[in-house]
Amino acid sequence: MEELRAAGRPALVGYLPVGFPTPERSIEAVKAMVDAGVDVVELGIPYTDPVMDGPVIQRAAEQALAAGTRVADVFRVVRAVTEHAPHVPVLVMTYWNPVLRYGVDAFARDLAAAGGAGLITPDLVPDEGAEWIAAADAHGLDKVFLVAPSSTTERLRLTAAASRGFVYAASTMGVTGVRARVGDRAEQLVADTRAAGAPRVCVGLGVSNGEQAAQVGAFADGVIVGSAFVRPLLGDEPWERRLDAVRAVAADLAAGVARARAPHGGGAA
Repeated sequence: MEELRAAGRPALVGYLPVGFPTPERSIEAVKAMVDAGVDVVELGIPYTDPVMDGPVIQRAAEQALAAGTRVADVFRVVRAVTEHAPHVPVLVMTYWNPVLRYGVDAFARDLAAAGGAGLITPDLVPDEGAEWIAAADAHGLDKVFLVAPSSTTERLRLTAAASRGFVYAASTMGVTGVRARVGDRAEQLVADTRAAGAPRVCVGLGVSNGEQAAQVGAFADGVIVGSAFVRPLLGDEPWERRLDAVRAVAADLAAGVARARAPHGGGAA
C-alpha cells in the first residue's frame, strides 16, 4: 500500500463473497481478481438478511449459504489469499450479527491469525462499537466504518476518529449494485470526510467500469467495486470462462485507476 501512496495512485479494492459459488471456487475467483490487478481484497461474509446489498450480491450470498458456507470459512479464504499474494491486504466486510455470534474477540483473533488486515462493518457505528474497537486494537486490525451523503458533520468526525486504514464512503444512498454513473455527491462526501479528519477515504457502492474508476480515483484514495466482479460469476458458462470474465473486469478497472492520480499526493488506503 505504501508503494501506491508513493506513486500517487488510488487503490483498486475488489469485493467478492466468501463461499460463492463454493468455498474452494471463491478462493479461485479472488486469486483471479488479484492476479488481474486488484490492490486490496474485500471478502464478504454471506448473511441471511443483507439489507445493504443489491440483487446481484444477494444472489451470490444465497448460493454461498446454500453451498454450506459458514463464518469460519472466511479465515480459510483469507489465509489462502494472503499466502497467494502477501502484498495484497485482505479485509472482511460483514454485518455485525455474525461477528457477535462468533465472539468479538475470537473473531478478531482468528482474522489476525489468518493474515487479515481488518474489518469493514457497514451496520456498526463507532459509538456502538467499543467492543469491536478494543478487539481490533488488541489484535492489530484495521477498523473501517462507513459514511454516507446523509452523515452529519459530527458523524463524519466520529467516524474519521474511530477508523483505522480508511473510511468507506458510500457514494450513493441505498443498496449496493452496478450503476450507470457514480453518485453526484461522492466527491463532496470525500472532501467532507477528509475535512473531518480522515487521512484516507475510499469510495464504493456503484463503480462498475474503468471509466468510472478513473473518475472516482481522481478524488478518492481507493475505488471499491463489488457487483461488477460478482455478476460474471453468476452465469452458467464453464467456470474457467467465468474466471476469465472476472480477470477482464479487474483489468479494465485497474487500467482506470492507473489513469487517475490520487489527491494531495495520497494513494491507497
